[in-house]
Amino acid sequence: MPTIKDLELFKAAYKTVKEILRIREGENLLITIDSVSDFRVAEEMAKAGEALGAKVMVAWHTTPKGYGKATDPYLPRPLIAACPEADAWIELNNQWLLYGTPWQMAVTNGRTRNLMLGGLSTDQLIRCVGEVDIDAQIAFQEKVVEITRKAVHMRMTNRAGTDVEFENDPKRPFANEHIAETPGGHFLTGQIGWAPQEDTINGRLVFDGAISGGGEADIGMVSEPVVYEIEKGRIAGIRGGREADVVRKWFEKLNDPNMYMAAHVCYGFNPNAMLGFSTTEDERVWGCTEWGFGYQGPMYSGGEPRVAASHIDGICLETSVTCEGEPVTKDGEVVHPELIELAKACGH
Repeated sequence: MPTIKDLELFKAAYKTVKEILRIREGENLLITIDSVSDFRVAEEMAKAGEALGAKVMVAWHTTPKGYGKATDPYLPRPLIAACPEADAWIELNNQWLLYGTPWQMAVTNGRTRNLMLGGLSTDQLIRCVGEVDIDAQIAFQEKVVEITRKAVHMRMTNRAGTDVEFENDPKRPFANEHIAETPGGHFLTGQIGWAPQEDTINGRLVFDGAISGGGEADIGMVSEPVVYEIEKGRIAGIRGGREADVVRKWFEKLNDPNMYMAAHVCYGFNPNAMLGFSTTEDERVWGCTEWGFGYQGPMYSGGEPRVAASHIDGICLETSVTCEGEPVTKDGEVVHPELIELAKACGH
């Protein structure tokens, strides 16, 4: 029995499996989804995988508590075993397996490619994949990476009070999220992430968009800004209102020094992303920057992961970014002369 947006959803699911994950005939495709997520998305991706000749399995399971390593005690052992056995794995979990044991096993085996689409609903998948020009995104994002990779010194500010400076480490990779055809961890189109040299990160991060850390720290859109004071890549203080208190207590509860260390910074550049629906989409709102702390995956470290009890992300909206003093964005809008036309082709 057809329901609303069935055709648009299948088109977005097929596009995800074929154009982004680039599934090949005969590959083992695993789709994981917890009980609070939109199962229609998993069902349509499974159909797309089957149509493209993959061997498909959907793992629907009880929703764990927390993100990353914090999910481990709640996961069925067959699920943990299945993830690194897949050739391709799409994660649709609202409570992310990302950075947990099965994810770490899968993305470091040299074979499995993981596409993290945590918590995306029908409308979100249509908006953030189905209605996005993937070729235009690739061209735009590749140029952003080229410009950023050349920079040693960077500064990021926003009107809420963010003001942070750092230096890039030329030995570390960039996680440029548009397609997922190589082994390892990949994410929703419209994000570019990397790990600056930690001891050079100093200043203030003001998260005026959203915060996501799983469990009690899974705040979503903030009602008032949460401020991190950063000294040499570590959180030296957290201030703000009630939500800042929640985040501070969550860090204390985890009792892990690695949780206070910066793991990555990311640009958000999905032309259709909207704030307030899920972290996966929030982090890609055009012109935002997003900072993660705690567990650092190999796609950021360039080597072994830095293990931590969990991972937390915060979003700074409408960020102004400079690379070696040259503006790339101003108040969230692209201003670099080599990027303006490419951004327009993406619809922004």
